[in-house]
Amino acid sequence: MTDPDTDSDPDADTDTAASLAERVRAGDLSLHELEDHVDADVAARARRLLVEEQSGASLDSIGAYGFDAAAADANIENMIGAVQIPAGVVGPVSVDGGAADGDYYLPMATTEGALLASVNRGCSVIDRAGGATARVTASGMTRAPVFRVDSVVEGEALASWVRDPDNRTKVREAAEATTSHGELKEVKPYVVGDSVFVRFAYDTKDAMGMNMATIATRAACEVIESETPASLVALSGNLCTDKKPAAVNAVEGRGRSVTADVLVPREVVEERLHTTPEAVAEVNTRKNLVGSAKAGSLGFNAHVANVVAAMFLATGQDAAQVVEGSNAITTIEVREEGLYAGVSLASLEVGTVGGGTKLPTQSEGLDVLGLRGGGDPPGSNADALAECIAVGALAGELSLLSALASRHLSSAHESLGR
Repeated sequence: MTDPDTDSDPDADTDTAASLAERVRAGDLSLHELEDHVDADVAARARRLLVEEQSGASLDSIGAYGFDAAAADANIENMIGAVQIPAGVVGPVSVDGGAADGDYYLPMATTEGALLASVNRGCSVIDRAGGATARVTASGMTRAPVFRVDSVVEGEALASWVRDPDNRTKVREAAEATTSHGELKEVKPYVVGDSVFVRFAYDTKDAMGMNMATIATRAACEVIESETPASLVALSGNLCTDKKPAAVNAVEGRGRSVTADVLVPREVVEERLHTTPEAVAEVNTRKNLVGSAKAGSLGFNAHVANVVAAMFLATGQDAAQVVEGSNAITTIEVREEGLYAGVSLASLEVGTVGGGTKLPTQSEGLDVLGLRGGGDPPGSNADALAECIAVGALAGELSLLSALASRHLSSAHESLGR
């Protein structure tokens, strides 16, 4: 059967999509094969026709996206359209970072009403205090394969082999041969009975780097298998740890470990946040510290995930990694000058190249920050993005804790009708 003719005529495209949908229904084509016959937009239209017929749903809004579907080829399979999330900005807020420096509007995408209003209030308070300071304190994307050994004796021998400087050189050379940008920073073994986990950490520059780390680790594992009795069981052994709550990320970090802080004068707390430093500090202690400890939480904060998720969506980050990104501790202290507030995010996995950052709207989100693409020096743009997210999280914590301290949380939602 010849491929359907496709051109720019809407009626012709509709006919072509209907023809393709019929071929899928007849079993002549699979959903994932449509792009082999037509362009990505017509293929998406054909899938919408199939889904609409099967479900009875109308997909007019999902089908009304504003970019060439081919731009999403590396980001999704079996595309039918796009889900649009309202996007806004907060700020500008002044950031004195190791990489970020200046006044920034922070792009956020969310469906939660009152979120941006709250974070924007925190940003205004930070600016009244002279701006926030932020620093990336550690960086390294991890991948931790698990190997099978016969006994703990072999496990200890493998751990010793990995620690040997000459063997580390072999492993590093094999890993780095797979990438022109990534650098292997650390290799750390963990022995658990007849399993040995080896946690690799890479400097992935401005890429979030999960794929880079995976490919490099595969090459490193081949060296380990060729020179030791160990047998690779899984390239990811869950000690990485990716997209799951994990204490190892809170302690050792993953992606970027970043902290932002600010010292807010007492009069600003009283005038703008309608509370006192003492009241905010008590809420933080009893809620974020004691309450989180009682709950067995891995994060000791009020709602860092809100800001991380919204900025991830707006800038094309991997949304599932909000799990690790919100692993944060909020520190509040009453000082003579006023209220000290800090937020430390242990495992914020972000990039300004690759993945979802290449999509048109997400690229524009990075443009708002002036951080699209690779930085100079390499890695500086991703560092700056991490610092901006940390400052946004700090603003969110200040605002929510103050709303709780002043007992204004419910009234704020009521006044905004949400």
